[in-house]
Amino acid sequence: MSPAKRWLIGVEKSFLKGHEAIDALLQKALQDMKGQGATIVEVDLIKPLKKLEGLEFEVLKYEFKDGLNKYLGKTNGPVKTLQDLIDFNRKNEAKAMPFFKQEILESSQEKADLKSKDYIDTLNKLRTTTRKAIDSLLKEHGLTAICGPANGPSWRIDLINGDSFTGYGMYSPAAVAGYPSITVPMGMAMGLPVGISFLGTAYAEPDLISIAYAYEQVSKKRESPAFKSTFDIE
Repeated sequence: MSPAKRWLIGVEKSFLKGHEAIDALLQKALQDMKGQGATIVEVDLIKPLKKLEGLEFEVLKYEFKDGLNKYLGKTNGPVKTLQDLIDFNRKNEAKAMPFFKQEILESSQEKADLKSKDYIDTLNKLRTTTRKAIDSLLKEHGLTAICGPANGPSWRIDLINGDSFTGYGMYSPAAVAGYPSITVPMGMAMGLPVGISFLGTAYAEPDLISIAYAYEQVSKKRESPAFKSTFDIE
């Protein structure tokens, strides 16, 4: 008997309909899991967390500055800090920034260190709220895990629209909460790979690995990279 028969898996309902190609892949993934005995329950995790997106970005800027300063401080080059990098870009703007500027670098530089009260308070609010949202859904429905598309198809940054995110992002709640998640192939959308993410509560790694492994064995969606110069529209 498949171990999947004891699994109750939530699926983020806001991701059930969006990109036509992703919709089809997700439905096939859910069918594969049901075929192995898993029970699928629609849940709403992303919507309640939307209000936290601005706070996530603020925390990331604190951590970006801290991490980059640590990295640059160990290099042999003349640029040792984020401020050094900003100054270098300004001095070489024509070559370093012909199309896009460095607003994120500059707004990150304005942040204090990771001991600041604002950073600690914001981080704690993010973690507490997101953990509560995940744990409440798992408990309410008796779920082992929650799943959804990791991301839409990969995208290009162009000179007109900039960064054109194609949606989804099931990896995000676990990252914010500090909870485990795992992503495995879900299929190809117009020649581009798409993954499905499974997330759970603290220390749920054994269940998540088991679910991901069982899904991979039945779905067989892993493909070797082709390194194409163009992609086919299916």
